[in-house]
Amino acid sequence: MLTLNFNPFPILLSERLRFRRLTDNDVNEVFELRSNPETMKYIPRPLATNHDDAYSHIKMINANLDANTNINWAITEKEDDKCIGIIGFYRTQPENFRTEIGYIISPQYKNKGYATEAVNNLLDYAFKELNFNSIEAVIDPRNLPSEKVLLKNGFVKEGHFVENHFYNETFLDSAIYTLLNRNFKKLA
Repeated sequence: MLTLNFNPFPILLSERLRFRRLTDNDVNEVFELRSNPETMKYIPRPLATNHDDAYSHIKMINANLDANTNINWAITEKEDDKCIGIIGFYRTQPENFRTEIGYIISPQYKNKGYATEAVNNLLDYAFKELNFNSIEAVIDPRNLPSEKVLLKNGFVKEGHFVENHFYNETFLDSAIYTLLNRNFKKLA
């Protein structure tokens, strides 16, 4: 079984981005991310309605981190400490050397290649440092930009589940993408 230890917190760097621990100082940015209907369009979770919702989200992320069960990072540009997104691993299965990646980027930072760069950097860390064998991503099949990020990073679509999720009085489909350690390639 895989043993995870996120203490000390791993601060990561990529070509243009820095990945650090989320703190209460990020509450405004987390609120902006999670209260924006456009950003949350394909994420079946309630919109944040106030800053307490954002604080609760940060608290939940850090509780999972402190328990060494899951890890999330605030995404920042290297020259600015402002949180522009969140990326991390959820639903980790140490007994199967498997985890799920999830990410969200502020709309004003989209179309810069940041999501592709962030995902690739975290995959490198997950496979080389954390020793995962497989990483999956579960997305809404209508989320074509996210699918593009996954495909650029070598993920393979393994399944499309029709109306397998009920949220907000609607049945939603899920697409499952997976990447194995042996198939991972660090992007140049």
